[in-house]
Amino acid sequence: MARHTKEEKLKAFGEFLDVLDTLRVKCPWDAKQTNESLRPNTVEEVYELCDALISEDTPNIRKELGDVLLHVAFYSKIAEEKDQFDIADVCDSLVEKLKFRHPHIYGDTHVDNAEEVAQNWEQIKLKEKKGNKTVLGGVPSALPALIKANRIQEKAQNVGFDWEEPHQVWDKVKEEISEVDVEIKNGDKDAIENEFGDLLFSVVNAARLYGVNPENALEKTNKKFIKRFNYIESKAKEAGKNLKDMTLAEMDVYWNEAKKL
Repeated sequence: MARHTKEEKLKAFGEFLDVLDTLRVKCPWDAKQTNESLRPNTVEEVYELCDALISEDTPNIRKELGDVLLHVAFYSKIAEEKDQFDIADVCDSLVEKLKFRHPHIYGDTHVDNAEEVAQNWEQIKLKEKKGNKTVLGGVPSALPALIKANRIQEKAQNVGFDWEEPHQVWDKVKEEISEVDVEIKNGDKDAIENEFGDLLFSVVNAARLYGVNPENALEKTNKKFIKRFNYIESKAKEAGKNLKDMTLAEMDVYWNEAKKL
């Protein structure tokens, strides 16, 4: 597919905004939407985009990006109707922020690699007007726990709070496993939960140190497990069996078949 020119992109974006303006006036559903009513749909759309991205489903990535873009423009339209801001203000603010956070491109700061860019980024955000007052202040509280753990650790790393060598993290992982084992033997449910949290946090840390995004890694394993378990279920049905009546050994036969697919 040929790349569009800048003029073609601007025309397409303008037509999209025209359609949204029309729908906001003429469509009963679009006309009644508010920030509150749209928010749950926005969360769903972002997750659907994430699902398409991890599946590398190009047609759906394109589709879901459009859905997310619609929500960005819709919130801007609602704000415009309240004389708060419009989509141009959103773009202007973003451009201003991007230029401010990239002094190695739009200023005289020198960097040698992506790691130095990330370190500068965190320091710049602390200096921004109305910006985060602490290193971890910019981590959204509503993030899912796994993503939040990774983000917390990335921010700490950017100010130098990190292991000197990646292999050092494994001693911490082993320590946390031992502490989980101790509390399981003690039978203290609260302590078990706390130690499992520490263990998961340390595993996320290990993944980060080896360049693995833990959210993506876990989701790929989720999809792999679902595919294999669905195979077990389908083979059981073909054999006229109910999963609940099968032994683990019987299910393992199908599981090992699924692993070869």
